Amino acid sequence: MKIENTQAQMRKGVLEYCILSILANQPSYASDIIEELKNAKMIVVEGTLYPLLTRLKNAGLLQYRWEESTQGPPRKYYELSDKGAQFKVELEKSWDELVEAVNLIKTK
Repeated sequence: MKIENTQAQMRKGVLEYCILSILANQPSYASDIIEELKNAKMIVVEGTLYPLLTRLKNAGLLQYRWEESTQGPPRKYYELSDKGAQFKVELEKSWDELVEAVNLIKTK
């Protein structure tokens, strides 16, 4: 078994939470989201991000707005909806519980 496969599955499992956390701080352009994820070593490509953003938008967790750009075409900025902000809080609780459970198991 390759560690890379397991690492990829673990990242996939928390990617949604990471995206919502990024957008909780400020509305962001897709390439800014990718950059922030890469800086955190959560490697993701556009082909992964855009379908996930669309799914989150269709679920009512995100909304977007178009903003004119001085360097080309208008940009789509994503932000949390009220429902998305509430969902992020619930995910945060679940994440904290999961981390606590794993840490308990690791220390036994």
